[in-house]
Amino acid sequence: MKNSFENSLLELENIIKQLEDNENSLEESIELFEKGIKLSDSCRKILETAENKIITLTDAESEKIDD
Repeated sequence: MKNSFENSLLELENIIKQLEDNENSLEESIELFEKGIKLSDSCRKILETAENKIITLTDAESEKIDD
């Protein structure tokens, strides 16, 4: 099973395709856009968390090497 980041990214890609098709009403397009913004924020937060973990791990490894 794919993690939530991958699922969110796939869903975001589908929303983009739907918006690009221009076959939605204005209301539907706004709903899709809002959902896309939420998914984008979620993906960004997941990436920031991963980046912070990597920084923490590499800093800890650097300290071991320096000792």
